[in-house]
Amino acid sequence: MTEYVVEVTIEAGLEERLAALGLDAALVERAVLETLRTEGVAGPVEVGVLIADDARLHALNRDYRGIDAPTDVLSFGDGGATGPFVSQPEGPRYLGDIAISLERALAQADEYGHPPARELAYLAVHGALHLLGHDHEHGPDAAAAMRAREEAVLASLGLER
Repeated sequence: MTEYVVEVTIEAGLEERLAALGLDAALVERAVLETLRTEGVAGPVEVGVLIADDARLHALNRDYRGIDAPTDVLSFGDGGATGPFVSQPEGPRYLGDIAISLERALAQADEYGHPPARELAYLAVHGALHLLGHDHEHGPDAAAAMRAREEAVLASLGLER
């Protein structure tokens, strides 16, 4: 059995836009896989990723977090042993899902002055780290530690600043 399974879904209508930018699901998959490897996650595990538009992320943010605004990335963890998902005894452990706004990724790449590939990979890494329990909202030390982890993974992918 494969140690890590990452299923990337691209929302209908966004495939051509990704391709025109030289981006694809494989980049996001590599970013999540490298995060799992770098963090030493024991497999087998499974992660789902959705690349969607701002409207979809806005709706998810509103419906699941009570924040009525678009956002760049959301992570939905499995909830651990008390979560709503039933694990298959011989299947991979389900870590959760990540949703990424393609529109936010492109706008942020422009804002920060780096290629769209770096921003898309960054958001995938950021989301994966959230699934693993890292959180930048627990103060400056936690934010700095998470940022260092993100940059280490991006550097291993050849996407350093």
